[in-house]
Amino acid sequence: MNMEDIRAAVLATLGAIVPDLDPRDIRAERPLRTQLDLDSMDWLNVIVGLHERLGVAIPETDYGRLGSLDEIVGYLDGRLARERRE
Repeated sequence: MNMEDIRAAVLATLGAIVPDLDPRDIRAERPLRTQLDLDSMDWLNVIVGLHERLGVAIPETDYGRLGSLDEIVGYLDGRLARERRE
């Protein structure tokens, strides 16, 4: 899975939680929670949705590393690469 596939999966997951989401409005370097007005339950649903969609475990200790779209895609790319090596 390449980074564009990961980005598409993240946007699809966000779209399931924010139905009126227009991906063109997302600034990839800015925090998603503030851009999309996601509360803590919504954010947890994003994390769970990414786990379900991509099959990657995201430990709670890493949640702070998942702020912007770019950060999430980079993090997931690294996790998926690590899991393929193991």
